[in-house]
Amino acid sequence: MNLGKIRDSLTSEINPNLVNNNETKLASVLIIIFAESPKILMIKKPITMNHHGGEIAFPGGKISDEDNDLLDTALRETKEETGITVEREKIIGQLEPVTTLNSGFTILPFVCILDKIENLMPNSEVDEFLEIPLITFLETLANDSDPEHNSIQEMYTFTFEDHLIWGASARMLKQITTKLK
Repeated sequence: MNLGKIRDSLTSEINPNLVNNNETKLASVLIIIFAESPKILMIKKPITMNHHGGEIAFPGGKISDEDNDLLDTALRETKEETGITVEREKIIGQLEPVTTLNSGFTILPFVCILDKIENLMPNSEVDEFLEIPLITFLETLANDSDPEHNSIQEMYTFTFEDHLIWGASARMLKQITTKLK
């Protein structure tokens, strides 16, 4: 599957605001798909982090007072964590919000497609960058084996090398899998 077909499948209306009735904390992530042979960028968080330490995730984080909306949050956090500056115009769509069960965040995922990424610069919230071949990665989808959340409806895992991707990130990847079919 080429970047054009991926773009067509993942392009959607962008609404960077969520109604929050203070039941959860708001956050957003940026799903970056890049390269002619499509790859997806994920980060491994340091094991020492309070929330989601050691997990594989997308660049992003919680909204701050300086952000006008959740897209600002995703772009700011991506720049902080990776050194990549992505303009709002490069965002092609968004996925449905995903809620984390342990930390109580509602995360709005945005999607962009870039020709390439280079000069990645991790901050203290990034232990490692993973540049994962998209299609073969999505084919690793497994149901009902989410090790931490086996009591919820949507339990998925994906694997890349020796990394297990589960929880909110896996639920986002499942949305991408569904849209690409």
